[in-house]
Amino acid sequence: MLSLANIKAARDRIKPVIRQTPLRYSDRFSELTDASIYLKLENIQRTGAFKLRGAMNRIATLSEADRSGGVITASAGNHAQGVAFAATRAGVDSKIVMPTHAPVSKRQSTERYGGEVILHGEDYDAAQQRAHEIADTEDRYYLHAFDDQAVMAGQGTIGLEILDACPSVETVVVPIGGGGLISGIATAIKAQKPDVRVIGVQAEGAASAPPSLAADELQSIDSAETIADGIATRQIGAQPFEILQSHVDEVVTVSDSEIAVAITYLLEREKTLTEGAGAAALAAVLHDRFSFADNEVIVPALCGGNIDMNQLTTVLLRGLVETGRYLRIHTILEDYPGALEELVAILAAYDANIYAINHNRTSRTVSMEKADVEIELETMGPTHIESLLEALREDGFEVEVLDWV
Repeated sequence: MLSLANIKAARDRIKPVIRQTPLRYSDRFSELTDASIYLKLENIQRTGAFKLRGAMNRIATLSEADRSGGVITASAGNHAQGVAFAATRAGVDSKIVMPTHAPVSKRQSTERYGGEVILHGEDYDAAQQRAHEIADTEDRYYLHAFDDQAVMAGQGTIGLEILDACPSVETVVVPIGGGGLISGIATAIKAQKPDVRVIGVQAEGAASAPPSLAADELQSIDSAETIADGIATRQIGAQPFEILQSHVDEVVTVSDSEIAVAITYLLEREKTLTEGAGAAALAAVLHDRFSFADNEVIVPALCGGNIDMNQLTTVLLRGLVETGRYLRIHTILEDYPGALEELVAILAAYDANIYAINHNRTSRTVSMEKADVEIELETMGPTHIESLLEALREDGFEVEVLDWV
């Protein structure tokens, strides 16, 4: 079983390379939740995520025979970059199997760090199966992303840093994919301060931990679908599951919409960029997925910042929709001069900023005397939207809401 001594030894091994990432108090999130929120900024770790810690520790402890044969692993992206970086630095050849639809930015970064990328399968589990096949064929060392004691020990160094920086911490919130991160952090925390709560968070679309804990044995889900690709696994690792059972106080889930809101708030209010997995812990706090007292000292682990820029656009738009900052409406106007101006005048009177208007007089879905109109608007929140919609409808416009909650 993983121990505090393992984690402290890992800290000594990886210290020359790893950044001791900041623990930053958030006035904005503390006010919003009535708790004392400190953000563990592992999203600014080298390679952009915590995974480098575990990869560095595992490669540092490999035998010369294992090093000479090269390593191989499977990853959705962050572990891939960590392994590529650590292996190249140690002079070890590395191959990484990634899902076919892994973010382009993560694939390119893995290659820049010196890893050979092989694309295979729809998700992490399919990539992992292929990686094992290559390991057997080429006699390479398979470096597991989470079900490995040395990897878990490396990730656990985050727990040591949290306690060093914030001795008053009462609750630590950690995302769960395969379970390596929370296993390491929980072991480090509970060995020194057993009264500190450790809360695990999974995305609803990749939540294998709750059924596993309920059944008291590992359960696999049929698919893992979430914007939080860093925690999109179908099953917890066997070793992490044992630690989950003994050291983790509660596991909760969050929706992709809630993750999108957390990403949006982090950018807007903290000027901090995270990926989906990196924002999951904060999402659980913001949406009250577990109970906590006023002024409770809570540390959400922002475990990664490697979000694909194309995905970021979609996620931010969803975040704006969920928080009432973006509205898309549809209506049908009588086709006469000034009809559109009457509609726009109401929008202006209610301070709704227009992003775009699509005014279609040739739509086959309306009569020839009418025009099909779709408008995208910048709004100021749910109350503003309700007032705006009410004003439009009172003035006789039949408005269909296309994007909003």
